[in-house]
Amino acid sequence: MKFTAEQIAGILEGEVIGNPNAEVYKLAKIEEGTAGSLTFLANPKYQNYIYSTQATITIVNTTFEAEQAVTTTLIKVEDAYKSFSKLLEYYNQVKLMKSGIEQPSVLSENVVYGSDLYLGSFCYVGKNVTIGNNVKIYPNTFIGDNVIIGDNCVLFAGVRIYSETEIGANCVVHSGSIIGSDGFGFAPLEDGTYSKIPQIGNVILEDNVEIGACTTIDRATLGSTIIRKGVKLDNQIQIAHNVEIGENTVIASQTGIAGSTKIGKNCMIGGQVGIVGHITIGNGVRIQAQSGIGKSIADGETVQGTPAFNYGDFTKSYVHFRNLPKIVADLDDLKKKIE
Repeated sequence: MKFTAEQIAGILEGEVIGNPNAEVYKLAKIEEGTAGSLTFLANPKYQNYIYSTQATITIVNTTFEAEQAVTTTLIKVEDAYKSFSKLLEYYNQVKLMKSGIEQPSVLSENVVYGSDLYLGSFCYVGKNVTIGNNVKIYPNTFIGDNVIIGDNCVLFAGVRIYSETEIGANCVVHSGSIIGSDGFGFAPLEDGTYSKIPQIGNVILEDNVEIGACTTIDRATLGSTIIRKGVKLDNQIQIAHNVEIGENTVIASQTGIAGSTKIGKNCMIGGQVGIVGHITIGNGVRIQAQSGIGKSIADGETVQGTPAFNYGDFTKSYVHFRNLPKIVADLDDLKKKIE
């Protein structure tokens, strides 16, 4: 896709200084700009690059005044960083503006879908599925029976949505993620083997949820595993059966949450955190990376360590831990003097 400086200025409500017909078709850092690329200057530390960049168009703040000749066409805006971010969002929307049903793909009985559906090739949609307006489903995606998908959702290639799952509006599920797989439920038998406990619940994703690549969310044994509105999950996260995650909580990669744990809203959970089952984590909790959570946490706590405890206490204790060999040596010296 190509855009002219005039078109970009129209989107950003900016002013063109230079050639309004200059065309770009790619994005670049200002120091790496080449012909045909669009870049931006927001940080004054990079200002010297604007005089050497080969980028065709550069977005700058209205306050910018060139101290020497520039070859790049300028677009002046109130805030270059925000405008560039807006342009990225616009570009992404344009890139995702696909529609139509590609073949081969399968739509089973009683499937209902809204306007502007994109269904990529080799997709399977099960019976009694309801799909909203402007939904984009990329190739090799599986959608089981009785699934509900709200408006403006995007399911990238290779997503697996098991039966009975409910997905709200404006959700994004990245490639390789599995929503609604069986929870890990097995009952031990006297002979040492295990009997599988049927998992007959479902998964509910509320509005504005984003799921990273290769993340798994298990269906409930009974009832629902619930991801509340605005939650953002990174890649490679495991959410077990009957977990509930509160609104606008964010969780980083490789975290695992065991069954029936309830996590509050506006929490921030670092990468590689392990959380046991059947506990409650309050609202606004901060959990540092690689922590092990074995008990409930009150609202507003910040914790670290395995097992995790108060972050301030952890940092103080860590200082002593690093000095432990010296402390032991000092104790040995004192012991010898006393003896």
